[in-house]
Amino acid sequence: MSKTAKIQIGEETYEYPILEGTRGPKVVDIRSFYKDSGMFTFDPGFTSTASCKSEITFINGEKGELRYRGYKIEDLVKEHNYIDICYLLLHAKLPTKEQSLEFDNELRHRAFVDEGFKNLFNAFPRTAHPMAMLSSAVTALSAFYFDHLNITDDLGFEEMATRIIAKIPTLSAIAYRRTLGIPLIYPDIDRYFTENFLYMMRAYPGGKFHREVGQIAPTTVKEIEVKALDTIFTLHADHEQNASTTTVRTVASTGAHPYAAISAGINALWGRAHGGANESVIAQLEMIGDVKNVDKYIKKAKDPNDPFRLMGFGHRVYKNFDPRAKILKKLQDQLKEELKLDSRLLEIAHKIEEIALRDEYFVKRNLYPNIDFYSGVILSALGIPRNMFTAIFVIGRTVGWISQWMEFKKDPKAKIARPRQLYLGD
Repeated sequence: MSKTAKIQIGEETYEYPILEGTRGPKVVDIRSFYKDSGMFTFDPGFTSTASCKSEITFINGEKGELRYRGYKIEDLVKEHNYIDICYLLLHAKLPTKEQSLEFDNELRHRAFVDEGFKNLFNAFPRTAHPMAMLSSAVTALSAFYFDHLNITDDLGFEEMATRIIAKIPTLSAIAYRRTLGIPLIYPDIDRYFTENFLYMMRAYPGGKFHREVGQIAPTTVKEIEVKALDTIFTLHADHEQNASTTTVRTVASTGAHPYAAISAGINALWGRAHGGANESVIAQLEMIGDVKNVDKYIKKAKDPNDPFRLMGFGHRVYKNFDPRAKILKKLQDQLKEELKLDSRLLEIAHKIEEIALRDEYFVKRNLYPNIDFYSGVILSALGIPRNMFTAIFVIGRTVGWISQWMEFKKDPKAKIARPRQLYLGD
């Protein structure tokens, strides 16, 4: 097969190299097309455009495949915890037992934030959305940790990455507690990353937990809860060049510091069509209200004249079952009894899923359940309120953003992002 592609426009023929990756489609390198022809290409939403070279995450949407650094997501979830996944994304290799323990220990000690953040969070009204507080707090990290605004060596990259990964759960927990108007809980270095987050969400001052009437010991964080949330963090860790990751890389291309890039990614993730989707799924399930109403809403979803859209189905990239959704569906089934999942919402979700997987309308359009369809129900079972769902996504995705940011910054050929346009004005 030819290693070049020819583009013929009228009598002119332009020839461009074809680039081959280790996986996925070949890519036509048209960087000089404007210089050669005086024309731009038109690709709204970048549906057919590769914006970068990357070695971090691979997705095969047709096969429903997701890999981090070459490892299948199914194997990683089964054999490794979230901390190992962070190490893998940052270092391009899985850690040894000693490296995992050392990395875990460093994250525990970096989880604390400057006391000045109390003043920042207290300035927000209790009605503020946690995502608004979180994106502001991440930007503010640049004021407290200004030594990493212009990183040039590997040691600086690694220190910055572990710092922000460790502090995001703490900032998220503080944002949550601010919405309740209750005192913050400091990180506990004796607790694992995911357990520590749930601890900071739930505990009372002094490290105490809620005690039910007649209960001998106060409620603590259950091992199965840690496993469930750890899985969700792992599944959210990275997802190739999605909207928020592209935002992070775009901001990085301007030379902005990493905290500005991550804050921008947080705001992009907040969108209802992106990280805010699982929040919308739960809202929709509650709106449907009862299994007997499912058929009515399925009919509305299929009506081209009705603006109603079924949340949690379909994906921009996956044209098969989202592999992350398969893992969460299995997890949801396992947790149903142990965490006392909301049976009403589960029944509604199960009915919708049952219909959609066999209905010709959904099958023809590849509208399979995605990760958001299952994650919302699981997060609800963990006692996490709906307005914190996207913050959970942020905690899991931070390592992916940082890995992508570092990859971009280390690329000697990286350029500032500058798309062109088709002008239609006067």
